[in-house]
Amino acid sequence: MQNLIKERTKRFALDVIELIELLPNSASAKVISYQFTKSATSVGANYRAVCRARSDNEFISKLQIVLEEADETCYWLELIQAKGWVDVSCQLQEANELTAIFVSSLKTVKNRVKNSNK
Repeated sequence: MQNLIKERTKRFALDVIELIELLPNSASAKVISYQFTKSATSVGANYRAVCRARSDNEFISKLQIVLEEADETCYWLELIQAKGWVDVSCQLQEANELTAIFVSSLKTVKNRVKNSNK
C-alpha cells in the first residue's frame, strides 16, 4: 500500500507541475503557483518520510504534516478553479482522495496507539 501511495503522490506532484505551466503570467497567479507547487510537491516528499517512521508516534506526527500539505493543496486548487484559469477538476479529485486516505490512516494508527495504551 505504501508503494502505491508513494507512486500516487509522485504522479500528483508531476501533474501539478504540468498544470502550473498553464496558469497565467499575472502577479497573483505567480504567487499562487509558488505556494501551490510547494504544498503539492511536499505531499509526496513528506509521505516518503512517513514511510521511514520508527514508531507509531513518529508516523502520526509526520503524517499530520502530509495531511496539512494535502489540505493546503486543495485550497490552492479551489482558488485556481474559482478564478477559472484552468480546469483542475482531476487534480482536485486526486487531492481530495489523497487527503481522505491520510485522514483514514491517521485515525487507524491513533486508535491503535490509544488501544495499546490501555
